[in-house]
Amino acid sequence: MSESRTPAQILRNARQKDSRTKRARVLSVVDQLVADEEPVTFTGVARAANVSHWLVYADGVREHIEAARRRQSRTARGAAHGQAKAPAGWKVEQEILREENRRVRAEVDRLKAAVRRSLGQQLDQLGAADLGARVDELTADKEKLQESLDRALARIEELTGKLAEAQDDLASARTSLRRMIRAENSNATS
Repeated sequence: MSESRTPAQILRNARQKDSRTKRARVLSVVDQLVADEEPVTFTGVARAANVSHWLVYADGVREHIEAARRRQSRTARGAAHGQAKAPAGWKVEQEILREENRRVRAEVDRLKAAVRRSLGQQLDQLGAADLGARVDELTADKEKLQESLDRALARIEELTGKLAEAQDDLASARTSLRRMIRAENSNATS
């Protein structure tokens, strides 16, 4: 039968496992930064590994980061020494290329702005022409609808007059019918 562990032991084991995982993640990030030739800093490692600053300064981790920083500084010094031996003409050539790149970028930006302005003007012109045609179309439709409305109102007025005449005729017919019924009733009783 296995021993039963207390909650404190379970919690301690979980914390130790979490600590090992985080430390391994920090060491992996340091190795990755070195491989990518990115600068290794305590803050950068903490952010990249998503751990606290406290952990990157802890024993066992701090030494690994410091060793990586020393390796990078030696590599940087070696590269600077190699550049010092480069011919002076290369430095001038690099500066000329940088200046040419700046000029080309400025020209590209200027041309992009000109194209944007031109396209905007073309869209405005197309929109104005389309709007004029649409306004003319809507005006013609409005005139047709107004004519239809006028005809409908005239028809309503005509039908209202006929209805009034029909109602008058109906009222007269009813009155005549009542008179005839009374007269018939009077003759029948006499």
